[in-house]
Amino acid sequence: MKILSVLLLLSTAFSSGFASPKNTPPFVRVCYQNVVNGKTRAEDAKTMMLCSAEASKTWVERDSVRLLPTIAAETGYIDFTLKKTFQVARFSDGTIINTPTDFSEYPVLSETNETAVILGYHCRKVKTSLRSNSIEIWYTTDAGVKGTPVMASGIPDGLVLKVVRNGNYETVATEIKQVKQKVVRPILPAQMGESLELPVYKYRITENLITTVNVFSNEQISFGNKIDNPANPDSPLTFKYSSGTILLKKVKLPVVSDDTQLFAELYQHSEGDAYDRTGSVFMIPMNREKSFLDGLRNGTKALPAFVAGNGKSYQGVAASDSYLPLVEIVRFFTPFGIGQFNGKSKVYGQKWEDSTFYKQEVTELLPILQGEQWIGVFIGNYDKGGHRVTLNLKYYPGSKEIAEKPGKKQWSLPLFNTLNVMEMSGQEYGTMFENDSLTAAVTIPEGVKNIQIRYITTGHGGWDGGDEFNRKINTVLIDQKVLFEFAPWRCDCATYRKYNPASGNFWNGTSSSDGSRSGWCPGTATNPVYFPISALLPGRHKFSVTIPMGKKEGGSFSSWNVSAILLGEYE
Repeated sequence: MKILSVLLLLSTAFSSGFASPKNTPPFVRVCYQNVVNGKTRAEDAKTMMLCSAEASKTWVERDSVRLLPTIAAETGYIDFTLKKTFQVARFSDGTIINTPTDFSEYPVLSETNETAVILGYHCRKVKTSLRSNSIEIWYTTDAGVKGTPVMASGIPDGLVLKVVRNGNYETVATEIKQVKQKVVRPILPAQMGESLELPVYKYRITENLITTVNVFSNEQISFGNKIDNPANPDSPLTFKYSSGTILLKKVKLPVVSDDTQLFAELYQHSEGDAYDRTGSVFMIPMNREKSFLDGLRNGTKALPAFVAGNGKSYQGVAASDSYLPLVEIVRFFTPFGIGQFNGKSKVYGQKWEDSTFYKQEVTELLPILQGEQWIGVFIGNYDKGGHRVTLNLKYYPGSKEIAEKPGKKQWSLPLFNTLNVMEMSGQEYGTMFENDSLTAAVTIPEGVKNIQIRYITTGHGGWDGGDEFNRKINTVLIDQKVLFEFAPWRCDCATYRKYNPASGNFWNGTSSSDGSRSGWCPGTATNPVYFPISALLPGRHKFSVTIPMGKKEGGSFSSWNVSAILLGEYE
């Protein structure tokens, strides 16, 4: 009887899985590590999985890492009974969302004849393809539990111990442990929050990471309408200047880490104006004795003047010891009548867009687009309907972790801005290149390094002989020595025909908006160009811009909108 009892006990132990390495208990914890090109990525976070025969739970475990509070904690669940997966996100404010997916929506797995032993378990290999990536999955049915750390690659009916992508990126199980629980708790949670479709789920997670500053929301820029500016200069309301063609607001921008990416987003449509117009998103520097705000409040005579060789005075265009010109964030151009004229112009085979959307990365301006700043938008027009704009500044974190190191000390110095945003208040057009160079004398402080110039330029003069339609070389000099030369030109303007319903059509089948131009197209933003200035020593320097501007023809004239800022950092 004693021998029989012992045999029965041994039989029970083996059948329940406690004595065999290939028959694990009903709850198992698995640790995974990434291996790239045969080398273990020890710095990567570990993927952990808790699994049973009916369900699994996968999460990422980071040691001694402080994550941003905007990072959602994500957990992946697999319900093998329902044949569904659930990706669940928990936000710092307690909000929970999830997105369910049927097994049938995952890649189909193809069996192979290959086998291997991983951590003592006999594994079979299946393979598939995911977005042009070849995927190999090794899984075992001997463990008595099921789960995979990479759900997107497919769901085998067993425990996945290795996933290989494109032959060189591996997620490999490094440890399998029994989970001892006095009270067995279900793997699947009772509450998973709001259920969303996958695109909405992903949007909610990423949008929570982004800091969005809405500067203007569907606000009108038009000419000649009554303007009611707030009496309080610190009001969060929008100011309108220069007969309504400038929007201005004092906004509080976030203070962020150096690795943040910054984008400016602008939406625009016509509410009456049929023409292509010059537009600018700008910031007013306020760290000198005078600022462009003085001109907006008190007229162009309040701005320091640059007197050119042609005898004209140009207000507020160049840096001095007591004044800094506008910092141009984005130079953009409205198309011909988008929105307002969509239903009034019919062209065979052409469907008009409702609005223009400009999105430009401006990360190099991040150091000065933090804290309280005056931000404005200008569109030159003479129409009472004018245009409507929405402007957002979006700050994207560069790391999931909270920065521990102090940020770099950045330096900047605006040099020029000849774009006459106060055009409707009499600010002179950029015609100083007629008989002269545009110049600014500035001081470079000690300890500044890695200096570069950010330069935006577009030529204007809307007739065949005007600089809008003729290539002209821009030459930028430092202390009378050439820094760089180039001719701004856009030859892709016909690409944007669908944004230009009010553009005139010519006899030969082309449209006015199709024509190549000096650095711009109707309906586009102009890209800045960047040039390093590695050998610039501390002290006084004179920066100059020369352009062979075209001559007048009758009442027509050419002009150039040039803006430049120096950017660097302290040692």
